[in-house]
Amino acid sequence: QVQLVESGGGLVQAGGSLKLSCTASGRTFRNYAMGWFRQAPGKEREFIAAVSWSRRTDYADSVKGRFTISRDNAKNTVYLEMNSLKPEDTAVYYCARDEVALTTKPIWSYWGQGTQVTVSS
Repeated sequence: QVQLVESGGGLVQAGGSLKLSCTASGRTFRNYAMGWFRQAPGKEREFIAAVSWSRRTDYADSVKGRFTISRDNAKNTVYLEMNSLKPEDTAVYYCARDEVALTTKPIWSYWGQGTQVTVSS
């Protein structure tokens, strides 16, 4: 069973920064794409960023240039560095893992419990 544990959320003022972490169980972390999503109150969960097993990255337009996703395979951890935060970035942030190893089109089958990010104006 894959377990994902997020950390690093909190309260920050607009313009500030936060760095989220997500640590995954399992010995083959390096073979799977990892992603970050968020869900604001009353809204659907939305894609934020992903990093493939080959370290190719992809971002939603709303965070491009402000957020950076990275991974440390030695630590089984994926990070989301968030800069220039805006009140509209307020949401619960979830990390996710691809279902299948070494693919180019992730199927997000495993999810963490989420971490709250609140950006005050």
